[in-house]
Amino acid sequence: MPNLRDIKKRINSVESTKQITRTMEMVATAKIRRATERIVASTPYAMAMVEVLEAIANRSAAPASPLLKVRTPIRRIALIVVTSDRGLAGGFNSNVLRAADKFIAAKRAEGIECDIVACGKKAIGYFKYRKLPVALAFRDQSADPQISQAREIATMAIDSFIKEKVDQVVVFYNHAKNVADQVVTSDVILPVEKVEYHEIGEEEATTVHLDESAKAAAAATSALMAEAKSSSRGVTSAGEAQGDFDYEPGADEVLDALLPSYVETRIFYALLDSAAGEQGARRKAMKSATDNATEMVSTLTRIFNRARQGAITTEITEIVGGAAALEEE
Repeated sequence: MPNLRDIKKRINSVESTKQITRTMEMVATAKIRRATERIVASTPYAMAMVEVLEAIANRSAAPASPLLKVRTPIRRIALIVVTSDRGLAGGFNSNVLRAADKFIAAKRAEGIECDIVACGKKAIGYFKYRKLPVALAFRDQSADPQISQAREIATMAIDSFIKEKVDQVVVFYNHAKNVADQVVTSDVILPVEKVEYHEIGEEEATTVHLDESAKAAAAATSALMAEAKSSSRGVTSAGEAQGDFDYEPGADEVLDALLPSYVETRIFYALLDSAAGEQGARRKAMKSATDNATEMVSTLTRIFNRARQGAITTEITEIVGGAAALEEE
């Protein structure tokens, strides 16, 4: 059994770790709102883009954009994998990397090769360890993605797709279902078969069981998402005027000009979504670590008190035994 000094050192060590994890939990909670605000800021534009593309597609008899062309059979896929640059986020990175790895293995079994675009140090390190070549890599931007990153990825993807170097572009990332849960999501970016975006659920964010600090973040997120939805509804209602529209130089030309912007926006939205999910996963992981540290300190304190009580009892027994031996002499 360890002595009292060793137990006390262990208690102090766990207490120090608990302070670190608690601080990281609070920082992640603050960053969740900041990341969510960026999603909210981009939501009205994204929704308006969807409405415009749907309107043009409905009025165009047979859109001939190369970005809409579905190729069969598929021989090569550009795979965009979005992870974080840092760990300490539970299964945030491992879940998306495992899903991407299964996807690559399944496609290889079908004779389809994958060109990998790795976003985040965890993805870069993972594929390097697996000895899988990475066509394009980005680091130190996972928590604060920039539009320039999405533009570079979109330019590479569109160029490769138009030149028929790849037949499909797929993105894997963690969708922030709410401030506490993330869902591994895979979307086909090219060819553009449907226009959509995944939103952070307003109702889900308010029904998750969280501590007080996270509840405040969830309430703020809910309010922000409600504001974004009302803004996007305003844009939509304004664009739903009755009658026909004339496009200059034509609907197909306008569609060709808008589709690259849509692809870029879709990739940027996925990066923002993953950034929000990263902070939510880290907050949840640090909350769990803090709770475990609290429980461990409680257990070690009981062991310490039991050991100290045993030592005191032993000392008293020795004193009484020594006194009795002196009296017998």
